[in-house]
Amino acid sequence: MNHKKIAIVTGASRRKGIGTAICRELAQQGVNLFFTHLTKYDQKTGYDDAEDKWPEQLKRELLEYGIEVGHMELDLSKENASTVLLNEVERILGQPTILINNATHCVDVNFSKLTAMILDDHYAVNVRGTCMLSTEFAKRLQGRQAGRIVNFVSGQDKSPEPGNLAYVTTKGAVSAFTKTLAMELAPYQITVNAIDPGPTDSGWMNTEIQQFLKPKFPMGRIGVPEDAARLVSFLVSDTASWITGQIIHSDGGFRD
Repeated sequence: MNHKKIAIVTGASRRKGIGTAICRELAQQGVNLFFTHLTKYDQKTGYDDAEDKWPEQLKRELLEYGIEVGHMELDLSKENASTVLLNEVERILGQPTILINNATHCVDVNFSKLTAMILDDHYAVNVRGTCMLSTEFAKRLQGRQAGRIVNFVSGQDKSPEPGNLAYVTTKGAVSAFTKTLAMELAPYQITVNAIDPGPTDSGWMNTEIQQFLKPKFPMGRIGVPEDAARLVSFLVSDTASWITGQIIHSDGGFRD
């Protein structure tokens, strides 16, 4: 019988993305994986590494670590997304004990361009998608095994981010959700934490952006997806069982 941990990682559509780095890191630790992807969204957004064949390529790569792997295309804005995903994970791999809410929706917009539709699109994925998947995951797990939930937020807890109003508003909601859900799930030994990885070179930075951002990192380099992935690996480990309700700014001391 396979007693390896089972993790869900949402948003692993691109080879340069944080989701892919998390999958690789957890695979190295022997964790069975189920990842989601929505390649058409990343292609629409303009990422050059959003490839239709990438999910299957990633699956083959992860299988080389001797783990079990599943994946599916999933639009987290759909109301039944959490149920569809968890049913599929349980069918293919079994009961997951780790949930990484990495998938996100982001369109840069300031107050003059904000519309109800833009805000609703952000809310559907970043808030409702994260909240419903987390709570459904916890309901299925409570009282059976310890668990780990890791959310991804932005730097909105540190400083304002003008020009990104819808995104930081919904990510701020995730920060608040993380802290309160952590208290509700603590009696069940399910920890809930959030990571702010800071500006990360995950496929969206050109040379001009890199040159602009690098001086803002006192450690002398820009963050990479592997930085976030290593922290995720720690937070989902048994060693981190006493850490919950935290918003961790793992950003190399970034100051805007």
